[in-house]
Amino acid sequence: MNLVDGIPVFGEHDDKTVGQIRRTAEHASVVGAALMADGHLGYAMPIGGVVAYDGAVSPNGVGFDISCGNKAVLTDLTADQVRSDIPRIMDRVFSEVSFGIGSKSEGARDHALFDDPRWDALPWADTGKKAAVLRDKFRSQLGSVGSGNHYVDIFEDEQGRVWVGVHFGSRGLGHTICTSFMNLAKGMKWDDRPRGESMEEAPTVIQLNTALGDDYWASMELAGEFAYAGRDFVCEQVATGILGGNITDEIHNHHNYAWKETHNGQDVVVVRKGATPAFPGQRGFVGGSMGDDAVIVEGAEGASEQAASLFSTVHGAGRVMSRTQAAGKVKWRRGPDGKKRPERVQEGRISQADMRAWVDRKGVELRGAGTDEAPQAYRRLDDVLREHGDTIKVLHRLRPMGVAMAGADVFDPYKD
Repeated sequence: MNLVDGIPVFGEHDDKTVGQIRRTAEHASVVGAALMADGHLGYAMPIGGVVAYDGAVSPNGVGFDISCGNKAVLTDLTADQVRSDIPRIMDRVFSEVSFGIGSKSEGARDHALFDDPRWDALPWADTGKKAAVLRDKFRSQLGSVGSGNHYVDIFEDEQGRVWVGVHFGSRGLGHTICTSFMNLAKGMKWDDRPRGESMEEAPTVIQLNTALGDDYWASMELAGEFAYAGRDFVCEQVATGILGGNITDEIHNHHNYAWKETHNGQDVVVVRKGATPAFPGQRGFVGGSMGDDAVIVEGAEGASEQAASLFSTVHGAGRVMSRTQAAGKVKWRRGPDGKKRPERVQEGRISQADMRAWVDRKGVELRGAGTDEAPQAYRRLDDVLREHGDTIKVLHRLRPMGVAMAGADVFDPYKD
């Protein structure tokens, strides 16, 4: 760990990423900040950034995919029971789990969450028919994984046990909440066209104990429960419905969220954007890239750098190439059937053959995925974990047997 202008920085980062956490920490409400080893440039605040606010919260610090996170479940199955059938299993995962925007499952749409009165406090709640249309839209997205770096994986641990792991968040609900409150904080209407979503945009900071701040907090918590419900549904769908096993343990955590915590004797709001909470004894599921191991970690007791990290750790391996650098530039054009399809206008640095060679060498049964998510576009997970030293301990290593992600031809505006 190094200190940059008093900010604890774990691992090595480019100047833009370090500059972004420095600018984020300059706000008058900020009382602490840190940058995790998997960090890279994000919208307004870096991925891997952790910021403590005194009585305030940042909507674009939390991010557009509010409560994006990971869930891993341990099953009572063994890898020997699953391995020989993994091609067929992954075919079912890819066809039965919803990738992209909409959910295929009526069961997810019937969730009791949609009867929650907090829906009536959202910015669009007084717009009559519009509110009903939006609620139906989000209802249709519950249980959908999305695209980009979101996934459903089947793992084997060091004891030969089978785990299911997923990574996704609150989908269009979180994106709409973030955009709406950023607009309102700037004196605009909630549904105005936003003034860009620039990487260089300053964090929008809202004071709590105000009508706007309290409404954002309630909305963020609703998005968090929406994301939890979606991950619960997909893990059950795969572990029980497809694999035919029983769930015996689970680890579940957000990594794009804000929490009310106490640090150094002060009550603060900690925004973690692409960072996993790691208090002593707290477990977390941290994924690598496709073809690389994932881990179950636990916050350690008494580590000297834990307070410096605001009791946080990495959420993944961390990108070393942007999506455009990895996969090239794509324009989405709407076809005669109304569906958007990609048209490549610039080649990237990673080919399909490069990506396929990596996952084949690792023995991973891959479904979907584009080269923007190839292993070559990421750091190695062990390297970033090592930068956090004794602040965490690895409880289990999870080797992927099967990985499913949305295909490169799936249009999804909520993948970030």
